[in-house]
Amino acid sequence: MGWNFGLSPVIFAIVILLFAITALIYLSKWVVFPQEVKKEFSDPVKINFFPIIAKILLLLSILFMNIHLMQYSKIFWILGVIAQLGFGMIILTFWMHKDHFELKHISPAIFMPVVGNVLIPIAGVKHASPEVSWFFFSVGIIFWIVLMAIVLNRIIFHHPLKEKLIPTFFILMAPSAVGFIAYVKLTNNIDIGARILYYFSMFIFFLFLFQFKYFRKIKFYLSSWAYSFPLDAFVIASFLLLHKTHWSFMYSFVKFAFIILNIIIFLLFLRTIKAIFHREICIEENK
Repeated sequence: MGWNFGLSPVIFAIVILLFAITALIYLSKWVVFPQEVKKEFSDPVKINFFPIIAKILLLLSILFMNIHLMQYSKIFWILGVIAQLGFGMIILTFWMHKDHFELKHISPAIFMPVVGNVLIPIAGVKHASPEVSWFFFSVGIIFWIVLMAIVLNRIIFHHPLKEKLIPTFFILMAPSAVGFIAYVKLTNNIDIGARILYYFSMFIFFLFLFQFKYFRKIKFYLSSWAYSFPLDAFVIASFLLLHKTHWSFMYSFVKFAFIILNIIIFLLFLRTIKAIFHREICIEENK
């Protein structure tokens, strides 16, 4: 947007600090309570959230690339690729061979283990052969199409999701938005494929705006943060389309979406702090 945003380095430092703290906390849990971690990894719902580790590494790679620290970017990218490929293989095997995986376990979170592959090309075009990025992009996009059909079947024709999983509906927006960013990075062009990916994501954005009153009634859960990262992806995709097309409508729309995103993140932050003080998160779940 051409804005001089001096807080960016501070926010970047906070991101790195939060990553380090969170990683240390969970590694400590892994060492002290390995059976609890194993239990979470065996849960047919919770297992889908483990690949977030890979996505964080890949996002850090993108952040370092954007400030031209390419050596650090490549390290995080390689770690992210290994983690994404590893989790993808393990979780797909889990889906294929576990006899207790049921329809009720399906939610939009099921996208995360494999559709996260579309993140890899964003920095991958700078760190490896384009063929590597095309490999992961292809895996992510094809699985997005297949899993979208499964998730919509689950949502439309079967019993409703638990309230705490309803915020994960926003994940429906993420694969096409990230796919658009990756596709443009790979082709350096806004063609038919890019437009289909972006405008599908835009439609999902408007669909959820239309349902604002419905989402507003939902109680806060830690899963409510699922509102944020798909919106992040969509806003970044919108910035990219603006920079490539210079469409006057996009200039106004990007500002609108950017303001909504920041309001939501600010409210989530406040609500999380409140939940921490009231001990409403990180507690044993009722089965």
